[in-house]
Order: sequence, then structure tokens, then C-alpha cells
Amino acid sequence: MAGGVVAGAALAAGCASRGRGNWDFLNDGQAHTLAAICDQIIPADDFPSASQAGAVTYIDRQLARHYRRHREAYRAGLEQAELLSRKLAGVSLSQAPQKSQFEVVTAIEKEQPAFFALVRSHTFESFYGNPRHGGNRDAVSWRMLGLDEPPVRGRAQYDFTKGAQS
Repeated sequence: MAGGVVAGAALAAGCASRGRGNWDFLNDGQAHTLAAICDQIIPADDFPSASQAGAVTYIDRQLARHYRRHREAYRAGLEQAELLSRKLAGVSLSQAPQKSQFEVVTAIEKEQPAFFALVRSHTFESFYGNPRHGGNRDAVSWRMLGLDEPPVRGRAQYDFTKGAQS
């Protein structure tokens, strides 16, 4: 009997985590939708896109910890984004062609301005923040900005006395 209870508990735990992948808060579908939105905010050019630089990892970690208060906004916003994508593009946002993704994300910005502003803010935080939090993978944005070393709080990185004239 005890073995059956343990097996049942293990099965239930496995079902509960299905689709969660390596995420702390998001499930795989939500992560793909969020990546598509983030990549419309910061698309790839000569440097990686937001999701390639770790934006989804950053946001997921923050939602599991410091940004718990935004969990419901993300759940509802990502669900609405998927519904809007299926309505406008006929497929999931992550499966839509690039042009359709842009149109859907533009519609999200108009129809869900608070959610879009939240995602935009968190995307920027992840892309330009410290890599130790999960975003800015390989310090990509710092390299893009031409920073020689990572910014350190409370420490000037540059000698401003060079070239100064009296």
C-alpha cells in the first residue's frame, strides 16, 4: 500500500511539472510566446535578439522570486497574446512568420498596454543588466555598447582625468 502511495505521488509530481521544461515559473508554451514578444522588442541584428541574450531566462527567474507580484499579469497577458495571435495569424505566436509576429505584438501593445509595458521594461532590464541574473548572456549588450569591462556599482570604470584640460 505504501509503495502505491509513493508511486502515485511521484506520478502526480511528474504530471504537475509536464511542459515546464527548465523554467522556474513559466511553462514551455508561455516561454515560447514570451520569447517571440521579447524578440520583437529587441530583434537580432549584428548582435543577438533579446531571447538569444537570455531575456526569457531572466524574466522567468524574476517571476519565481522578486517579481512574484507580476505572475498573474504574465499568465493573463501571455494567454491573451496567444489568443490574439491565433485570431490574427491563425497560429501560435512563436510559430507565426516574422511579419505576423510584428503585427501581433503591435496589437498587444495597443490592446494590452500595461502588459506590454511590463514585458518591455523586463526585456530591457534583462538585455542591459548584469549577466548573473540570467539575461545579457555573455555580456552581449555591454560589448555592443563598447564597454571594456562589466559595470561595477560604485566604481568609475574610466579615468576621466585623461585628456582633461586645466
